[in-house]
Amino acid sequence: MTQGKEDTEKKNMSEATIHRSDQRMDEIMGGLLRTGVVLAAAIVLVGGVVYLTRHRVPVTNYGVFQGEPGDLRTVSGIFHEALAFRGRGLIQLGLLVLIATPVARVAFSFFAFLYERDWTYVLVTLFVLGLLVYSLFGGHPG
Repeated sequence: MTQGKEDTEKKNMSEATIHRSDQRMDEIMGGLLRTGVVLAAAIVLVGGVVYLTRHRVPVTNYGVFQGEPGDLRTVSGIFHEALAFRGRGLIQLGLLVLIATPVARVAFSFFAFLYERDWTYVLVTLFVLGLLVYSLFGGHPG
């Protein structure tokens, strides 16, 4: 009789531990997403202010499409422009941070599931992370 009671208590304790662990992971992921979005918004805001103060009256011909300059089409070019404190580079860097935020969440989920030894979710999350990385870096240019 006491063996059954001990098993029930152990089961209840392990369920409570799992619930706390899941809750902690959710809190960390929520903080990660909030931090990423706020950081991206702050970088874009600073970039916008820098751009507008340096380009007060831009002459824009809306009849002709002008894409981004070549130096803002690569990650290294964006970092170079942002480090030079140029408005467009800072804005692009903020957008990169915004794009990287959900990717970081998926990467964190992968490690969280790995820590919990939940192999099904490890494989699914690894697959999703692979798709995200491929779509960001492995796609065909142009």
